[in-house]
Amino acid sequence: MTLKEIQRMAKLQSIDPGILSKSELIRAIQKIEGNFDCFASAHDGICDQTGCIWREDCFEASKRGSPS
Repeated sequence: MTLKEIQRMAKLQSIDPGILSKSELIRAIQKIEGNFDCFASAHDGICDQTGCIWREDCFEASKRGSPS
């Protein structure tokens, strides 16, 4: 998902995207939706949140080991 798409999603949740990174925005969205704010914290491709819409992006970000 692109940063622009994530910023749009954040605004729909009344989150001001300001200068937040992609990872920070996703974690804010996860938290406000009542989910674990765990984006980019999967280790070795292991995550029990199988229904998460961020799953693939999360694994990629975790591999890079840096915020997106």
